[in-house]
Amino acid sequence: MKPVKACQIHSRSTFVVYEAGPLRSSANGPTNDIIRKRLLIDGDGIGDDKRISTLMKTFMKWCNAPGSDEDSGATYQRMLAQLAQCEHAMEKTQLIHGMNTHEINNYEQLYTDIEQSIEDAHTKIGDCKQELQHAKRVRKNRQEYDALAKVIQQHPDRQQTMRRLEELQKELKTLKDSREGLEAKMEMRQKQFHVLVTSIHELQAMLEEDEKDEDEEEQMETGSST
Repeated sequence: MKPVKACQIHSRSTFVVYEAGPLRSSANGPTNDIIRKRLLIDGDGIGDDKRISTLMKTFMKWCNAPGSDEDSGATYQRMLAQLAQCEHAMEKTQLIHGMNTHEINNYEQLYTDIEQSIEDAHTKIGDCKQELQHAKRVRKNRQEYDALAKVIQQHPDRQQTMRRLEELQKELKTLKDSREGLEAKMEMRQKQFHVLVTSIHELQAMLEEDEKDEDEEEQMETGSST
């Protein structure tokens, strides 16, 4: 009867040791160490390694120690309870591991979403900068247009300008004709003045000649009287 119990216990203990073994080693990375520390902190004060070690010691004593069936049965029930605790701890570890994996996936997704949000924000900022530059150009062009419109409004329109230009051309032609008339009249006056001056010079020469002749006649008369 006792060897049968030992085989049953040995089989279940082997399964528990195999499943819980990675938690005892840090070769599988920092994740198992973190889980093991969390189990030690969150548990009832007894770590998985200690539970398994206690179970193995109890199992070895149970196999080697002689005793009555009643004592053997009590020890057997105690080992089953310890085994149940180990299985519960293993299930708890698996749940925590699954929860951590789920959290890691959530954090990775959150990180991806944040990166995408940052990229979208950069893209939006770039678009806003382009829109701002475009708005500045539009505002500058509008200001220049308003200033040019004010300058244009200060001047008459094309039809009025053409009418004024025709009037000025007529006035210019009138002034030109008047100038030509004045120049012709002035040229005529200059010719008349030249003729007058020439006549005066001739008349003066004639008068001088007459005076000279009169003087000669007087001298001749004076000489004859003597």
